[in-house]
Amino acid sequence: MTSPVPASPVPASPVPASPARGLPRPRLAARDAAAEAVAGIVQRPGRAVLTMLGTILGVGAFVAVLGLTATGAGQISRQFTVLADTTVTVQDNGPANDVAAPGTNPAPGFPADADAVAGHISGVVSAGVWWPVDLPQGTGFTGSLALSATASQTISLLAASPGAVQAMGLHLVAGAQLSRYENDTRQHVAMIDTASASALGISAARLASRPAIFVNGISYTLVGIYSSAQRVVTSESAMLIPERTALADYGSPLPGIGNQEEAQLVVATRIGAAQAVARQLAAAELPADPSRLVVTSPSNPQQLQGEVSSDLQGLFLILALVSLLIGAVGIANTTLVAVLERTEEIGLRRAVGARPRHIAAQFLAESTTLGTLGGLVGTCIGVATVVIFAAIQDWTAILNPAYTLPAPLIGSLVGLLAGAYPALRAARISPLAALRHA
Repeated sequence: MTSPVPASPVPASPVPASPARGLPRPRLAARDAAAEAVAGIVQRPGRAVLTMLGTILGVGAFVAVLGLTATGAGQISRQFTVLADTTVTVQDNGPANDVAAPGTNPAPGFPADADAVAGHISGVVSAGVWWPVDLPQGTGFTGSLALSATASQTISLLAASPGAVQAMGLHLVAGAQLSRYENDTRQHVAMIDTASASALGISAARLASRPAIFVNGISYTLVGIYSSAQRVVTSESAMLIPERTALADYGSPLPGIGNQEEAQLVVATRIGAAQAVARQLAAAELPADPSRLVVTSPSNPQQLQGEVSSDLQGLFLILALVSLLIGAVGIANTTLVAVLERTEEIGLRRAVGARPRHIAAQFLAESTTLGTLGGLVGTCIGVATVVIFAAIQDWTAILNPAYTLPAPLIGSLVGLLAGAYPALRAARISPLAALRHA
């Protein structure tokens, strides 16, 4: 019998050697990384300031754009609400083939009591009919004073009812507005703007002497001088005469939109009532044929404000993003140069136990700190820009905390992303190659 072959012994698996006891694992605490980052920035303050410049401009532009857009939109909304959102106009779209009988004048398209009818609508402050009087070519306006000055600029002659004069919102310099009595009795009186009065040699001090203005030989006693108006005559030299006086001297205006002397009804409303007033005007003025009147109401102020805000934000935010991109490139370039300059330091750190992630964390901390500092300074500059600009324009500065307070974090994010590639490159440097470079 053959003896059994003894089984070969199974080699024991090697036991891994335990790490040396008593030696702490290398680590980099957040406090140490922050201290290293600050030390690296303080060593090169000039370079750090130039590196942060792009981030400062980007974040500052971001905060300033949002603040100025909100401030400007608020101002636009206020002005639009006070003026345009309280103005409704009505035009007579009468039949274009209306022909007057010989020796007569066509109807003006509005009822005789158009002012009173509109005034009964809730929300109407004042309303009245006006139209430009059709004068012969070369008509001159001459003052009755000793100088007998003739106006050199073009002056428009406007017929206006008492309600229309009130709806225009004239800012008087001297005298009084055209009254209802003067209109009902067809008085030859007038109001004129300051520029035209000055051209005619008429000053506010001489208004008490009741100077007259001659228009093609017809004399009108001047009763008031105005400097500006909110509606209708906002940017032209104009002389206003009573509606019924104009009807007696020059006849009725022609119906139909597009005529040079078409009549219009201007209505001043309370804030927020323009849309409701516009829906009732045509039926109230001409209940038998409301489609003849074309009512123009203001646009929605909230929609206008939103459009203006979005346009401004879209334009300037692009500039802010470009500035942030420039800042990110500057931080990345400076961090990469720092990696190349500090190759010996990286090798020494690796030789004494620093791991690649520690090296990467160190350079990421430096770039993030630069971005954060730039974001803080940029936010301060942006806020100051909004406040100073609003103070100069006598506006109310509007800053949304939801955008302003987190703004420095934009700089931190830019610094973090910009330092990612240089940090990875620094982490891949081997200790031996770094020491040989030394």
